[in-house]
Amino acid sequence: MQPKALLIGPLAMLLVLTGCATTSPGPATSGPGTSAPSASTPQVATSAGTPNTTPTQTASATPSAARQVEGSIVRFTAGDTSVDVVIGADNATTRDFLAMLPLTLSFEEFNGREKISYLPRRLNTTGSPGSDPEDGDLIYFVPWGNLGFYYNTAGIGYSDQVLHIGTYNASAEQLEQLQEGDVTVTLAE
Repeated sequence: MQPKALLIGPLAMLLVLTGCATTSPGPATSGPGTSAPSASTPQVATSAGTPNTTPTQTASATPSAARQVEGSIVRFTAGDTSVDVVIGADNATTRDFLAMLPLTLSFEEFNGREKISYLPRRLNTTGSPGSDPEDGDLIYFVPWGNLGFYYNTAGIGYSDQVLHIGTYNASAEQLEQLQEGDVTVTLAE
């Protein structure tokens, strides 16, 4: 009879331990092809579904969680004037920019070529390609950490330090309005 008692004890202990292991959910894990959410990098939905989020993550921490980055519209509003920028590519810089929204900025004229504004912090530029800017481009200038609405790119060529954020279609008068006070920057719905 003793061999059965020796066998029943470990089996009972195994059942108790197995029962304990399945009664409380474990932490979310990342598998192949997924990454853990980060406050500095917005989650991007794909055609396959929604991003993986944790229960403590909020919508305000990831403003672009429910939309694609490329093609998103960012609205710059000053008074009655709005300038919409269509985000050109999904890269570290554009994702980091979108994660900062909403913002309040002030713009100034720079060198007869662009309207510029300094962001509250530098953007992540890892892996983001340089560009050959054109009139109508919103860019991020890496050395200074500023945004720029280019309107006169004559004579400006390719630079690894000029990162393309998106494109806009605005008149000179609309760009002038951006210099006349606070500019609210939001993700358009």
